[in-house]
Amino acid sequence: MPATPGAQPTTYLAAPLARANDVSNIDPTAAFPFGHGLSYTGFEWESFTGDDDEIAIDGETTVRLRLRNVGERGGTEVVQLYLHDPVASVVRPVQRLIGFTRVDLEPGEGAEVRFTVPADLASFTGRSGERVVEPGEIVLGAGRSSADLPFAHTVRLTGAARAVDHTRRLHPAIEVVPVASVAARLAG
Repeated sequence: MPATPGAQPTTYLAAPLARANDVSNIDPTAAFPFGHGLSYTGFEWESFTGDDDEIAIDGETTVRLRLRNVGERGGTEVVQLYLHDPVASVVRPVQRLIGFTRVDLEPGEGAEVRFTVPADLASFTGRSGERVVEPGEIVLGAGRSSADLPFAHTVRLTGAARAVDHTRRLHPAIEVVPVASVAARLAG
């Protein structure tokens, strides 16, 4: 949602220069960033880990986020996963939403959200016009919105660049696993 009518057109995919306030007299900052939302309860994001620091150019990796409802009422948190490719042969978006899930938690309950990310999600249209996955580093960031990414995990893709076609995997596999509630841990 733009902060002012003059802030259009803009996107969270814009390069940093396009968002800089000294390029224009119009402030392009959005009133609410992409994915922004509010809740009637509070959530604590406890940890974020990745299974691998390095995977093959045709492999996959899993990142795990633990969160807990620390409020006094039930609520829903939307966990979003973004991909950032800092060095590519063509200009890439600063970050791209690749997966999200809604997590419903009662007071004191916790969950672990697992995103299994195939290397195909790092593919893009290269200079030759083919869709490719290139070796190098990618950054997987988890957050509540495009502007609130408290966790990141860097993964290095190894091997020769490879072309992908229409059979490429387009989404991560997402699993939400409940963890013991605070009340159950205290009682046990």
